[in-house]
Amino acid sequence: MEKTTKGQLEAKISEAIIKFEKEFMGRGPLEANTFIIKDAIMIRCKGVLTPAEVQLTKTQEGAKLIKRTRMQLLEGAKMLLKNIVSDITGCKTKSLHSDISTKTGEKVIVFILDQNLESRFKYLAIK
Repeated sequence: MEKTTKGQLEAKISEAIIKFEKEFMGRGPLEANTFIIKDAIMIRCKGVLTPAEVQLTKTQEGAKLIKRTRMQLLEGAKMLLKNIVSDITGCKTKSLHSDISTKTGEKVIVFILDQNLESRFKYLAIK
């Protein structure tokens, strides 16, 4: 990770999440943006719903079904996601949180790390 900028690392995480979504979920988001904030990594994915899921969101029960299904899928993939972030950052994940909006088709994933990742870049900027 030496000589990597914060922006480069954020882009690398975004790319890895898009690849994961395509391989694990069968369809990736249209866009993913990653933000490193102290000991947290927040990823905002846009356009994550499939056309079939968009149709389901038209009813309250369908929207609930999508949320439950997506949460179940994430639970099964937690270790894989933690390993992806660990391989890229060198940090361990203390906790992982996620939610999906059935109204906007966006999903957020938040990793809480075992150390302040952002401080690595502030130090490099001062040097």
